Amino acid sequence: MNTPAPSPLRRHHAGARLRRLGAVTAGLVVAALALSGCLYSMIPTGSSSAGPTAKPDTSGIAADLQPFYGQKLTWSGCGGGMDCTTVKTPLDWENPGAGSLDLAVVRHRATGTSKGSLLTNPGGPGASGLQLIKSSLSFAVSPTLVKNYDVIGFDPRGVGSSTAVKCLDATQMDDYLYSIRPGARGSDEWTAAQKSANKDFADACAKNSKGILPYITTVNSARDMDLLRGVLGDKKLNYLGYSYGTFLGATYAQLYPDRVGHLVLDGALDPAVSNLDVSTTQAIGFESALRAYMASCLKDKKCPFQGTVDEAMGDLGALLASVDRSPQKNADGRMLGADTLMTSIVSALYSQDSWSYLTQSLTAVLKGDPSVAFQLADFYNSRENGKYTDNSTEAFRAYNCMDYPLENDPAAKAASDAKIKAEAPTIAPYWDGPDPCEQWPFPPTGTRGEITAAGSGPILVIGTTNDPATPYAWAESLAKQLEGGVLITRVGEGHTGYNKGNSCVDDAVDAYFVDGTVPAKAGIRCE
Repeated sequence: MNTPAPSPLRRHHAGARLRRLGAVTAGLVVAALALSGCLYSMIPTGSSSAGPTAKPDTSGIAADLQPFYGQKLTWSGCGGGMDCTTVKTPLDWENPGAGSLDLAVVRHRATGTSKGSLLTNPGGPGASGLQLIKSSLSFAVSPTLVKNYDVIGFDPRGVGSSTAVKCLDATQMDDYLYSIRPGARGSDEWTAAQKSANKDFADACAKNSKGILPYITTVNSARDMDLLRGVLGDKKLNYLGYSYGTFLGATYAQLYPDRVGHLVLDGALDPAVSNLDVSTTQAIGFESALRAYMASCLKDKKCPFQGTVDEAMGDLGALLASVDRSPQKNADGRMLGADTLMTSIVSALYSQDSWSYLTQSLTAVLKGDPSVAFQLADFYNSRENGKYTDNSTEAFRAYNCMDYPLENDPAAKAASDAKIKAEAPTIAPYWDGPDPCEQWPFPPTGTRGEITAAGSGPILVIGTTNDPATPYAWAESLAKQLEGGVLITRVGEGHTGYNKGNSCVDDAVDAYFVDGTVPAKAGIRCE
């Protein structure tokens, strides 16, 4: 895709967005609507559910952090029977007196007797947890959890309605994400154009983000979650994190193992893998998901491909090469090249429910019509009617460039390229490019390593066997790293495993949150 990044799906935020896509597309099927701007959820309005707030938990908190942990929250109705507030958090946790950031928070109070707060994160980094809960509560959590917990959504620092990273306007973002770079793919001219675009993007972020970029890190966001726990009055953190949200949750457990209540990490990232390993593994994961889609497509008379899976994948590769040579013009004037077509393909692979839209898209592109492909790519990029509905692209870049150390090992890069070419041949030509974090204005502060969270107690880790974005091997690895890790395996397709119709997974998670029931250390496998 023409996200000027080494690979499109190091963009983990898509995992969160496509959880919403799965919910919305299900609604579209019921309504018999074509893929359109109706993909975008409307946020309901309604009366306030604001009520008394528990006394903040400030026990064991350092004196210089007491003003933050002791703040009293003012809730106000914000639609759909929910209430919202703003929490002040330190800009720099190492120097709490250096200023503050705002965290936007939404709460849906338990419909039954509340066991306390349940914080949620939909992934990214860069996805809006506030919008997920406001627009798709039933998709984010089960009815059982809605009954038993005050469900909390929040925008992490740098994201959405919190103090946000800001970079480009809509016109500039269109150019950054969709423009066809000059020169043949991989040539010096093409590479220079990509690097120039990355530099312009990074410079705009530094100029427009008002000094917050050095502090947009997962470690700081995990500390923010402990602050939320404290101001909400909970002694321990209960948390459900998806995709990147698993790394956020695991980081919290490493920092505060004695404050871990019930943690579920669904669609796990392996905190020990490098950025290059992430790129390599995801390329292979999406190739596997694409082959699974193709096998299903070939059984449908509407499928635009024929023959064996290998033959159909070869034809898809030829289609990608064709639009790479001769981009197709959309009605709005944008040109569909191979990068944007790959974005649209990837966006539909997160959920099996979206495969029919991929068939529509590829059928149309084969006829010279790129409109459906652009709709899928626009959904992935949070673009609607020429505007961007969130800052997930900017926030994603800010977090990843601070969290992942830069890698400059030519031998490792060559080995990665060879592995992707061998195991993901359809995707491989469109997966590489200059690393945008080389142009980031601040050096990374994050490290990669195993997370054990010693002393935390049981933590559930969910992995789906053919998850393209967070491959199953990462869930296996994280569950082994965590001292209290217990693996739940969902056998199937798509990204993440909870609240997607598998009663085996759902019942295990709900029992853990509600009754404290923990599966055997060996874990469970849900067919």
